[in-house]
This record gives sequence, C-alpha cells and structure tokens, in this order.
Amino acid sequence: MVKSKIVIMLVMLVLSTSSMAAFANNFQQDFDITWGDGRAKILDNGNCLILSLDKTSGSGFQSKHSYLFGEITMQLKLVPGNSAGTVTAFYLSSSGATWDEIDFEFLGNLSGDPYTVHTNVFTQGKGNREEQFHLWFDPTKAFHTYSILWNPRQIVFSVDGIPIRVFQNAESIGVPFPNKQPMKIYSSLWNADDWATRGGLVKTDWTKSPFIASYMNFNAQACVCSSDGTSSCASNSPTSLSGDWLKQELDSNKKQKLIWVRQNYMIYDYCTDSKRFVQGFPPECKYAPLV
Repeated sequence: MVKSKIVIMLVMLVLSTSSMAAFANNFQQDFDITWGDGRAKILDNGNCLILSLDKTSGSGFQSKHSYLFGEITMQLKLVPGNSAGTVTAFYLSSSGATWDEIDFEFLGNLSGDPYTVHTNVFTQGKGNREEQFHLWFDPTKAFHTYSILWNPRQIVFSVDGIPIRVFQNAESIGVPFPNKQPMKIYSSLWNADDWATRGGLVKTDWTKSPFIASYMNFNAQACVCSSDGTSSCASNSPTSLSGDWLKQELDSNKKQKLIWVRQNYMIYDYCTDSKRFVQGFPPECKYAPLV
C-alpha cells in the first residue's frame, strides 16, 4: 500500500513537471511498451513516460520506427536517492547476431554519490568500446537532455547539448562503422547489481523500491526506414535532409566543450587501458578526440 502511494506521488510529480514543456513527439504515437507487466506507463496524453523497477521486474519500451542515421534526443530524470544496482539504459540497436548498437547507460549509485554515464558502440556484434563519465550536475533533480547524433561521418554523444564522446567513421583503416543496419530506439530500467555499482560490490536495496525513471520531450530528426528497407532519406522529400545533422561535425565551440568534459569528468577510456589491450589498442583509438 505504501509503495503504491509512492508511485502515485511520483507520477503526479512527473505530470506537474512535464506539463510546462512543449513536446516535439508523442510517446503513444512513437513507442511501444515492450515489457514490465504494467510497470511502464505513458502519461499526460503521451507527453510523458515512466519506467519502474521492483524486486520482481524492471520495464522497458522501444520505438515503433527504425532509423538509419539521425539525431535522437530524449529528456530523462534518473532514479533518485539510493539507486545502487540499477541501470537506466537509452540506446539504439539493430537485431541479429551481428547487430549494431549505440549505448547510453546510467549506472545507479549510493545516495550522494555521482551517477556513472556508461557509453559503448557495437559494430557487427562487437563492442568493448566503453567510455565512462561522471556528470557535472545531479541528474535526478530535473530533466536533462541526452542525445545521439549518428551520421555517416561520426557518432556524437551529448548531454544538455555538450558533446562528451565522438566515435569517428574509421572504415578507411578497417574499422566497421554502423551505417547499413537500421536501428530502433530502446530504453529500459533493470537490476544489474552484479556489476553496475562499484563493480557489483554495492547491491540493490529493495526497501527503496519502486525505482522510477522519467522521460519526456523525445525528438528524432532522422531517416525513417520502412519495412521494405527503404529510407526516407533516399529521396528528395522535404523530410530527407531537413537538418544539418546528416553532415554535421563539431565546430570549435563544441570541440572546446568536449575537451572540458573529457579532462574533468571522464573516468574510463578503453583507448587508454593498456592492461586490457596488452597487444596494442584497437585501431580506431588513433582517432581519439582531441585529448
């Protein structure tokens, strides 16, 4: 009974916050809840969505459309308080044994400790390209904007418009780049206390459940792929090249912000982990950005 009251109070808080914003897209129109047995809820006529995790199950959703390149943006408010052991994931992924994937994962913490933002890029089923950061704000107090710019030249992870990571297209030196497989947008809230917080040393405190993550202001400037494999960007339609994102690169201001984040908030870079890559770093590491 107490837990149900907590969920109702959190839902009301999300609704009161989200009603003050303008929405580019609608969760009812753009997403399907895929699992969680009622723990995921679309609210406020599709303007807001929440995921919930308790000891029985987490929850998740995915986009109705698949995309091949785009600028995908979502506002999230992460699980507050003692969120140790929980992971809130926001990512793009294709399907099959040689899938491509672009990951944001937010690793929970003990109350008062910083969240860890875990990023990864998979190409043809191979990942192992982790970079991790702390944030320069508390991501549980308000909604913040997380975006993935994915075009033929590069992938850029950004937080509140500030780039934190760039993965360049290095096909010229034999590194696969995700540019052939359409991907859907996914998000989930789940228990990963075997690894998420301090390598699994801190376990999920289920007395703090249900854990709630909130979403609003989804926007996709992207090439939408239809079921027959054709893309909206394959034509000269007004939606095909309506923004600069398809050719966008970082300007000097964005490059300076990228340097600032990586110098002050980066906590792990696979391209500097000599213990892990004893035989030499992966070839794309020569494209490590700026720092």
